[in-house]
Amino acid sequence: MQIFTTGRSVKIEREISNAERKKIELVFHQCDVGQKGYLSREDLKIAVVMLFGYKPSKSETNVLMENGTIKDCPGVLLERFASLMGRKMSAEDPYEKTRQIFRAFDVHCRGFLKLDDFKSAFKRVAPRLPERTVLEAFRHADRDSDGHISFKDFENVISYGLANICSSTQNKSLETASENNTSN
Repeated sequence: MQIFTTGRSVKIEREISNAERKKIELVFHQCDVGQKGYLSREDLKIAVVMLFGYKPSKSETNVLMENGTIKDCPGVLLERFASLMGRKMSAEDPYEKTRQIFRAFDVHCRGFLKLDDFKSAFKRVAPRLPERTVLEAFRHADRDSDGHISFKDFENVISYGLANICSSTQNKSLETASENNTSN
């Protein structure tokens, strides 16, 4: 863990987890259009969207390209990408990010979620998701079956979901890479 001071505020960088590192590598390979071995400017922008949920500004993209490219390579190699994204990810607070998502779902500011809150949020985020899937997700999160999802329940489900998404997506990518290698 590193501590940085910027003016009056103190920023603590945490170590990224193995799951986060795997996610960074997976996103790199998914965004490396044409398997060039590097990310072009456009590939890099898509990778940032996939990792952080926002499109980087032109100036942020310029900084990432400047810090990520090396001589004789037109883009950002995996190790540079992993280093840049790892630093960016380590500066984020995963607890606060989960708290923000929970607050967005909790439109009535009750401190817990009801099924209607869940349905409403998923309708905005994933309108084509079947209602049955939303109901199953709610039941899974509502561990004590009281019809309410506390922040702690929500946090557990988000953490569990992210870990499983990373591992299942990684397995699919490895299978695809294996298939591509055997067909060549």
